[in-house]
Amino acid sequence: MSQSCRTSVDIDYHWDGNLSDKQEQLVELLTKRLIPEVKRQFGYDGHIQKATGPDADSPFVKTVLAIFYRMGDRPDRLEMPVEITSIPCLDRPIVRTVSGTVILTASDADMVEGKVIALFGRTFVEARDIIDLFLFRDHFLSDSSHRVKEKFKRLAISAQAVAGRFRSLVDERARYERLLDQIIADQVEDAVAANLVSAGGGAMIMDEVLNLLCKRLDMPDGVAS
Repeated sequence: MSQSCRTSVDIDYHWDGNLSDKQEQLVELLTKRLIPEVKRQFGYDGHIQKATGPDADSPFVKTVLAIFYRMGDRPDRLEMPVEITSIPCLDRPIVRTVSGTVILTASDADMVEGKVIALFGRTFVEARDIIDLFLFRDHFLSDSSHRVKEKFKRLAISAQAVAGRFRSLVDERARYERLLDQIIADQVEDAVAANLVSAGGGAMIMDEVLNLLCKRLDMPDGVAS
């Protein structure tokens, strides 16, 4: 998913540890490595912290905030969220190489199914999960409906919770369409954004994703089967 036209990098390294422990490790790593490098290259000070707020207690997603700031004549402040998502993997991890470094990561199918987990497992819906499902829907497998149901069971996400979240997507779709239009304007490459707008923008994306959830992933009626 790192090759997305949306300006977000999804690393999704394969790691079997506790999500909260990983969050702590990431705070320590970014504090030691990222903060000094940003200061050296760009002159920004900064700090790393665990995210707080209404979505911070989700058992499926943890977020670390990298906050950078510059004082003086041209003050500036940037916040970069680094998200850690729990992805139950049904496939064996695959090997990817980055600048000669070999890492294990989840398969494309496990990763896009992880976006479904995020969509239904967060405390509150994030529109970026919706657009990522649209952009990477070709990574779903013919049996992804059964795979996603198995992952819901492993994470104890109930059929009632899934049905409730699906209803909220339908009932509040006008709001999500506006959020998707904003993401298209702010986070998507210009040429791709123009094509998406011509094809219907956020309304088209909501149509496609709701159709994907209903017909290909058998939701919400099939979540309890």
